[in-house]
Amino acid sequence: MHRGVSSVSLMLEVMPRRMPGPDSPSLFEASGPDGSGAVHDPGRPLPDRLRPRALDDVVGQDQLLAPDAPLGRMVASGRLSSIILWGPPGCGKTTIARLLADRTGLLFEQASATFSGVADLRKVFATATHRREIGQGTLLFVDEIHRFNRAQQDSFLPYVEDGTVVLVGATTENPSFELNGALLSRCQVMVLRRLDEAALTELLARAESLTGRALALTDEARTALLAMADGDGRYLLGMVEQVLAAQDAGGEGPLDVAGLRGVIASRAPLYDKSREEHYNLISALHKSMRGSDPDAALYWLTRMLGGGEDPLYVARRLVRFASEDVGMADPAALQMTLAAWDAYERLGSPEGELAIAQAVVYLATAPKSIAVYRGYGRAVRLARQTGSLMPPAHILNAPTRLMKELGYGEGYEYDPDTADGFSGADYLPDGVERRPLYEPTANGHERHIRERLEHWKGLRARKRGKGQE
Repeated sequence: MHRGVSSVSLMLEVMPRRMPGPDSPSLFEASGPDGSGAVHDPGRPLPDRLRPRALDDVVGQDQLLAPDAPLGRMVASGRLSSIILWGPPGCGKTTIARLLADRTGLLFEQASATFSGVADLRKVFATATHRREIGQGTLLFVDEIHRFNRAQQDSFLPYVEDGTVVLVGATTENPSFELNGALLSRCQVMVLRRLDEAALTELLARAESLTGRALALTDEARTALLAMADGDGRYLLGMVEQVLAAQDAGGEGPLDVAGLRGVIASRAPLYDKSREEHYNLISALHKSMRGSDPDAALYWLTRMLGGGEDPLYVARRLVRFASEDVGMADPAALQMTLAAWDAYERLGSPEGELAIAQAVVYLATAPKSIAVYRGYGRAVRLARQTGSLMPPAHILNAPTRLMKELGYGEGYEYDPDTADGFSGADYLPDGVERRPLYEPTANGHERHIRERLEHWKGLRARKRGKGQE
């Protein structure tokens, strides 16, 4: 018994108004007259009125909610583990958390990393501890959980570990980077997908059914509306409200694409230059160029620039690509990328972005070779293995008499003066066995370099053979 609190008053304080069962309606949604779960209250925002009342009503996440999927199996067993819901905005993370609490008989508590601190969490944990003593479990939903720092994340650990709360964290960021390992080891990560066209179409149909009004859009404008949602169901329903408001204002005839864009402000694409999306898109650009796909490369370039990426960052990456992935297969690639960088700095945006696009296409269509990249790596390893060996004496300058007496420069042949323009001398340190470091491919310009190196290899062997006779 807790000091100063009777068992009766404690139960009245912490017990929910009703104890939901597996098939009971949500604590947070009122049923509509048609039993669909939609709330017919025009004063509430459409996304809230259309919030699903059952897991079966959630669209676009069957990979998690189907009977044979991870969350589907948890719900069927009546035992919910702590989980992290990772997905883009508007894909249903909060809704799923509420419905999981409803289906598993847990009381739903919500916290936001944006507004809550450790003191708030302590109150939640204390209340959850009291509930547990009377047999009532708690589902703690933490929105934007990645915004808690590492020390704050650690505060969850004992309560998750002993089952005081079932933690459901929601994040739009990669948990591998944003959540500490101790918390991740106690939670299963569930990946939610951005809503595809079929899921968005279903949401649009539900909105029209609930409001009893069809959107006055041409077929092309309806397709554009779905595309403008960019996989975000909440944003789609917000746009539906804007279109309906425009219809109420007395618009004549269905809106075409241009008319739709006049009603709805364009949405900035999802892109955060400091987080995972940044690295995902630059990786996509890099690999598209490496795979010789200029169309895909241009697409990812425009995605990055449209999201606000610094064009000079892209230019720097292109210079690296020219050396690493094109290399000597097309030596002009490096000059092209440096010229694009220079052109952008001179012209600025948006004119200079075309030079960057030109460089992207050039690199994507250029022959590829990482022979220089690999050769440099082999040379680094060889240099580390051999330490501080001196160059061979014959290639050392001898500006003093002592150095000449020590053999510096003795026997050096000036290659341009030889009959073949190639002396065949060895320029590696004495005692270092010759091995190929740079191995050119047959791609592009490197084909000619390979032929030239093979020719010199033969000359070197013949010259050495004569020297041993």
